[in-house]
Parts: sequence; structure tokens; C-alpha cells
Amino acid sequence: ALQLSYLHAGGHDPAILDQLLHLQAEAMALEKRSTGLHRRTAEDPPAVLAEPPGTGARDLDTALLAVELENRRLEDKLLALRVRRERRADTGSRVAQWHAEELAQLQAEVGRLRCHMEQTGPWLPPAILPPPVAP
Repeated sequence: ALQLSYLHAGGHDPAILDQLLHLQAEAMALEKRSTGLHRRTAEDPPAVLAEPPGTGARDLDTALLAVELENRRLEDKLLALRVRRERRADTGSRVAQWHAEELAQLQAEVGRLRCHMEQTGPWLPPAILPPPVAP
């Protein structure tokens, strides 16, 4: 949970990610040990580890955890990119729709003006003639 919140907040420092990975691996090891203790009865012999701690098995668990966490980070990043692309597409379509509506309004106005001109004919101001001159 700590690592996910760190990644969601934009954290990307490799040293901090490595520390969080080690903490998670340690927590998983503690959980495995505690569940193993609860399952064991007094008659069962103590569990013997196939490999001592700090060897290949732990390294594999740590590597697997690192890959899983990187996958989660990449999935989150992919989701964010998809959301951003959809928002851009929505914004672009809204702008295109607004332009289409503006164009339709202007075309309608031009049509109304043409119709009005055809009905009234060309409008010229009355001719201003000089006053008649006496013979």
C-alpha cells in the first residue's frame, strides 16, 4: 500500500522504491512465518527451510515482487495515458461540434440575408439631384 501510494503520488526515486520493495519482502516473510507457526502443532517437528534466509529463494521472492510492482506501476501509467487520450478526444470532438454549430448558424444567417435581398431587390439611396435652374 505504501509503494502504491508513493507511485500514485508521482514518486519514482529508485532508492525509495528499493526500500519499499525490501520492506514488502520482509513483511511477506514475516507473514509466511506467522502462518506457519499457527498451522504447526506441538507434535510436528519445526519446519526446516530448504535454503537459509538470504539465499536464492529470498532473492527470487524479491525479484518476483519487484516485477509485480513494476507491472502495477506500468498498468497505472497505461491507465493514466488512456484517460488522458480519451479526455483529449472528448475535448477535440466538443470543439469540432462547436465549430460545426457556429458554421451552421452563419450559413443560416447568409441564407436569410440572401432571401431578404431577393424579396426587396437592390436597395439604392434616392438620387440627390441639384435644384432645377430657371431658364
